[in-house]
Amino acid sequence: MDADVKTAQKLAARKAAFAARKVVFGADDAFGRAAAANAHLSAVLAGFAGHVLAGYMPMRTEISPLAAMHGHQGALCVPVITAPATPLRFAAYREGAEMTEGAVGAFIPADLAYVTPTVLIVPLLAYDGRGFRLGYGGGFYDRTLEGLRAAGKVTAIGFAFAGQEVGEVPIDGNDQPLDMIVTENGCLTF
Repeated sequence: MDADVKTAQKLAARKAAFAARKVVFGADDAFGRAAAANAHLSAVLAGFAGHVLAGYMPMRTEISPLAAMHGHQGALCVPVITAPATPLRFAAYREGAEMTEGAVGAFIPADLAYVTPTVLIVPLLAYDGRGFRLGYGGGFYDRTLEGLRAAGKVTAIGFAFAGQEVGEVPIDGNDQPLDMIVTENGCLTF
Protein backbone atom coordinates (compact mmCIF):
# COMPACT_ATOMS: atom_id res chain seq x y z
CA MET A 1 0.00 0.00 0.00
CA ASP A 2 1.19 3.49 -0.82
CA ALA A 3 2.87 5.29 2.12
CA ASP A 4 0.69 8.39 1.61
CA VAL A 5 -2.47 6.28 1.80
CA LYS A 6 -1.24 4.58 5.00
CA THR A 7 -0.37 7.98 6.53
CA ALA A 8 -3.85 9.29 5.67
CA GLN A 9 -5.44 6.18 7.21
CA LYS A 10 -3.47 6.65 10.42
CA LEU A 11 -4.37 10.36 10.62
CA ALA A 12 -8.06 9.57 10.22
CA ALA A 13 -7.82 6.74 12.77
CA ARG A 14 -6.09 9.06 15.28
CA LYS A 15 -8.77 11.70 14.91
CA ALA A 16 -11.52 9.13 15.51
CA ALA A 17 -9.60 7.52 18.39
CA PHE A 18 -9.03 10.85 20.16
CA ALA A 19 -12.75 11.58 19.97
CA ALA A 20 -13.73 8.09 21.16
CA ARG A 21 -11.23 8.15 24.04
CA LYS A 22 -12.50 11.55 25.14
CA VAL A 23 -16.04 10.16 25.38
CA VAL A 24 -14.90 7.10 27.35
CA PHE A 25 -12.70 9.21 29.63
CA GLY A 26 -15.55 11.63 30.36
CA ALA A 27 -18.22 8.99 31.05
CA ASP A 28 -19.93 8.98 34.44
CA ASP A 29 -18.44 5.61 35.36
CA ALA A 30 -14.88 6.39 34.12
CA PHE A 31 -13.45 6.67 37.64
CA GLY A 32 -14.71 3.20 38.60
CA ARG A 33 -13.56 1.70 35.31
CA ALA A 34 -10.11 3.26 35.76
CA ALA A 35 -9.92 1.79 39.28
CA ALA A 36 -10.88 -1.64 37.92
CA ALA A 37 -8.26 -1.34 35.15
CA ASN A 38 -5.60 -0.42 37.72
CA ALA A 39 -6.57 -3.45 39.82
CA HIS A 40 -6.10 -5.71 36.79
CA LEU A 41 -2.82 -3.97 35.95
CA SER A 42 -1.59 -4.44 39.54
CA ALA A 43 -2.38 -8.15 39.30
CA VAL A 44 -0.41 -8.43 36.06
CA LEU A 45 2.52 -6.44 37.48
CA ALA A 46 2.71 -8.74 40.52
CA GLY A 47 4.24 -11.27 38.14
CA PHE A 48 7.00 -8.78 37.36
CA ALA A 49 8.08 -7.98 40.93
CA GLY A 50 11.71 -6.90 40.99
CA HIS A 51 11.68 -5.76 37.34
CA VAL A 52 12.32 -2.16 36.32
CA LEU A 53 8.89 -0.86 35.30
CA ALA A 54 8.37 2.03 32.90
CA GLY A 55 5.01 3.66 33.39
CA TYR A 56 3.91 7.06 32.20
CA MET A 57 2.55 10.30 33.58
CA PRO A 58 -0.97 10.56 32.14
CA MET A 59 -1.88 13.52 30.00
CA ARG A 60 -4.90 14.59 28.01
CA THR A 61 -7.50 11.83 28.31
CA GLU A 62 -5.09 8.94 28.96
CA ILE A 63 -6.10 6.43 31.60
CA SER A 64 -3.82 6.87 34.60
CA PRO A 65 -1.58 3.93 35.56
CA LEU A 66 -0.27 5.69 38.67
CA ALA A 67 -2.11 3.54 41.24
CA ALA A 68 -0.65 0.35 39.76
CA MET A 69 2.78 1.93 39.27
CA HIS A 70 2.99 3.09 42.87
CA GLY A 71 2.12 -0.41 44.07
CA HIS A 72 4.82 -2.07 41.94
CA GLN A 73 7.45 -4.04 43.83
CA GLY A 74 10.48 -2.80 41.93
CA ALA A 75 12.15 0.25 40.45
CA LEU A 76 10.04 2.71 38.48
CA CYS A 77 10.82 5.00 35.58
CA VAL A 78 8.95 7.23 33.14
CA PRO A 79 9.62 8.06 29.48
CA VAL A 80 11.59 11.09 28.39
CA ILE A 81 11.58 12.40 24.84
CA THR A 82 15.12 13.60 24.12
CA ALA A 83 14.74 14.44 20.41
CA PRO A 84 12.27 13.96 17.57
CA ALA A 85 12.31 10.59 15.76
CA THR A 86 14.43 8.84 18.41
CA PRO A 87 13.76 6.08 20.94
CA LEU A 88 12.57 7.15 24.37
CA ARG A 89 14.89 7.23 27.35
CA PHE A 90 13.59 6.42 30.82
CA ALA A 91 14.24 8.45 33.95
CA ALA A 92 14.08 6.86 37.39
CA TYR A 93 10.88 7.90 39.16
CA ARG A 94 9.46 7.57 42.64
CA GLU A 95 6.15 8.69 44.05
CA GLY A 96 6.45 12.27 45.29
CA ALA A 97 9.49 13.07 43.11
CA GLU A 98 9.91 16.64 41.97
CA MET A 99 8.58 16.78 38.41
CA THR A 100 8.98 19.23 35.55
CA GLU A 101 7.24 19.56 32.22
CA GLY A 102 9.01 17.70 29.43
CA ALA A 103 8.46 17.53 25.70
CA VAL A 104 4.83 17.45 24.52
CA GLY A 105 3.67 18.42 28.02
CA ALA A 106 4.34 15.11 29.79
CA PHE A 107 5.84 15.45 33.24
CA ILE A 108 9.29 13.99 33.87
CA PRO A 109 11.50 13.86 36.99
CA ALA A 110 13.50 17.04 37.58
CA ASP A 111 16.54 14.83 38.27
CA LEU A 112 17.16 12.74 35.17
CA ALA A 113 18.85 9.50 36.21
CA TYR A 114 18.36 7.16 33.27
CA VAL A 115 17.60 3.44 33.63
CA THR A 116 16.55 0.65 31.25
CA PRO A 117 13.15 -0.95 31.88
CA THR A 118 12.25 -4.58 31.27
CA VAL A 119 8.49 -3.95 31.51
CA LEU A 120 6.67 -1.02 29.91
CA ILE A 121 3.14 0.26 30.46
CA VAL A 122 2.33 1.85 27.11
CA PRO A 123 -0.28 4.58 26.60
CA LEU A 124 -2.40 4.49 23.46
CA LEU A 125 -5.26 6.04 21.55
CA ALA A 126 -6.72 2.77 20.29
CA TYR A 127 -5.87 -0.93 20.14
CA ASP A 128 -7.05 -4.00 18.29
CA GLY A 129 -7.43 -7.72 18.93
CA ARG A 130 -4.08 -8.43 17.25
CA GLY A 131 -2.16 -6.49 19.91
CA PHE A 132 -1.40 -3.42 17.84
CA ARG A 133 -1.81 0.08 19.21
CA LEU A 134 -2.43 3.45 17.67
CA GLY A 135 -0.19 6.07 19.25
CA TYR A 136 0.18 9.78 18.67
CA GLY A 137 2.27 9.46 15.51
CA GLY A 138 5.77 10.25 16.73
CA GLY A 139 6.92 6.63 16.61
CA PHE A 140 8.67 6.93 19.99
CA TYR A 141 7.32 3.73 21.50
CA ASP A 142 7.77 1.75 18.28
CA ARG A 143 11.45 2.75 18.05
CA THR A 144 11.91 2.08 21.75
CA LEU A 145 10.31 -1.37 21.68
CA GLU A 146 12.26 -2.33 18.58
CA GLY A 147 15.55 -1.42 20.30
CA LEU A 148 14.69 -3.02 23.64
CA ARG A 149 13.53 -6.21 21.94
CA ALA A 150 16.73 -6.39 19.90
CA ALA A 151 18.76 -5.98 23.11
CA GLY A 152 16.91 -8.66 25.09
CA LYS A 153 13.62 -9.52 26.73
CA VAL A 154 11.07 -6.79 27.37
CA THR A 155 7.33 -6.95 28.00
CA ALA A 156 5.07 -4.22 26.57
CA ILE A 157 1.68 -3.79 28.26
CA GLY A 158 -0.87 -1.50 26.63
CA PHE A 159 -3.14 0.23 29.15
CA ALA A 160 -6.53 1.56 28.09
CA PHE A 161 -10.25 1.61 28.59
CA ALA A 162 -12.05 -1.27 26.86
CA GLY A 163 -13.95 1.35 24.86
CA GLN A 164 -10.71 2.21 23.04
CA GLU A 165 -10.72 -1.09 21.16
CA VAL A 166 -11.23 -0.82 17.40
CA GLY A 167 -11.70 -3.46 14.72
CA GLU A 168 -8.23 -2.99 13.24
CA VAL A 169 -5.49 -0.44 13.85
CA PRO A 170 -3.80 0.65 10.59
CA ILE A 171 -0.17 -0.50 10.77
CA ASP A 172 2.99 -0.37 8.71
CA GLY A 173 6.36 -2.09 8.94
CA ASN A 174 7.52 0.13 11.82
CA ASP A 175 4.67 -0.68 14.21
CA GLN A 176 5.57 -2.89 17.16
CA PRO A 177 2.88 -5.13 18.68
CA LEU A 178 2.16 -5.20 22.38
CA ASP A 179 2.54 -8.35 24.46
CA MET A 180 -0.68 -7.69 26.34
CA ILE A 181 -3.36 -5.06 26.86
CA VAL A 182 -4.99 -4.39 30.21
CA THR A 183 -8.39 -2.72 30.55
CA GLU A 184 -11.14 -2.61 33.16
CA ASN A 185 -12.34 -5.92 31.70
CA GLY A 186 -9.08 -7.77 32.32
CA CYS A 187 -5.98 -8.70 30.36
CA LEU A 188 -5.60 -9.73 26.72
CA THR A 189 -2.37 -11.59 25.94
CA PHE A 190 -0.86 -11.91 22.49
